[in-house]
Amino acid sequence: MAYKGLHGQIQSNNIKSILLLIGFPTVILGGLFLILFILNNGVWDEYMMYDFMRVVPIVLGAIGIWFVIAYFFNAKMIQYSTQSHTLDRKSNMRVYNLVENLCMSQGITMPQIQIMETDALNAFASGLNEKTYTITLTRGIIEKLDDAELEGVIAHELAHIINRDVKLLIISIIFVGILGFVVQVMFRSLIWGGRGRKKQDARVMLIILAVSALVYLLTIVFRFALSRKREYLADAAAAEMTKRPDALANALRKISGRSTVEDVKSNDVKSMFIENNPKEKGSAFSGLSGIFATHPPIEKRIEFLEQL
Repeated sequence: MAYKGLHGQIQSNNIKSILLLIGFPTVILGGLFLILFILNNGVWDEYMMYDFMRVVPIVLGAIGIWFVIAYFFNAKMIQYSTQSHTLDRKSNMRVYNLVENLCMSQGITMPQIQIMETDALNAFASGLNEKTYTITLTRGIIEKLDDAELEGVIAHELAHIINRDVKLLIISIIFVGILGFVVQVMFRSLIWGGRGRKKQDARVMLIILAVSALVYLLTIVFRFALSRKREYLADAAAAEMTKRPDALANALRKISGRSTVEDVKSNDVKSMFIENNPKEKGSAFSGLSGIFATHPPIEKRIEFLEQL
């Protein structure tokens, strides 16, 4: 995969963020249109369009409220999920200096540094602006990697911040979460309320569930594809920053098979890790193709770095 450079990737991801902000609500409204079309027996008439236009402001308003809440409170939700705490210069001068030197070389504001108390080897970047940008490292990755390897990992996470990958991923997580919530509500309504519901009501709920599930599946596949691509790009950017692709490749070798953080239950947070391999836990998806993987195979990433 060719890497277009940091500035080119920033511009590309800014465009993608705008497209996501437009695209996800459009997909949701498309699903709403399909539901009304099916309920109207496949007839597109003025009555259906009236119902559609009447519901659109309500749907967009609900999406907007959900998005604003999730957007501004994501940092606290991530910290709560990971149980991380602040790492400063006094508590670990080695890590602090590695981050500071990389930031100085790139001319960027230093992000916050958080640490997760686990022996697993992992790391991730998060945040939406300079005030909230954070690099989180596990205790295991700090202790098991040498300076060059750890610098490569930190550079990888800084690349996600510089490239606006973190903002792009958080936007996609929020919108996919909205659809996931709708699917859960519809499914539970069918299960718990099915017995006392009229056949017509049950049909409506079933149609809404089916269309919502289809739209949810399409958006989650798109989100995973976006996540996989950003890992290759961040690897390339890290190699460009450190001039040591071999160091990051060695770090990934050590991380492989030791990245699972048991205490983190949120799949959304796990998707931000430098490595998130469901095969380590025997996932039901492990036998499927890479469509449902948030990260490319670590072996391919190592092979990619060795070619730089």
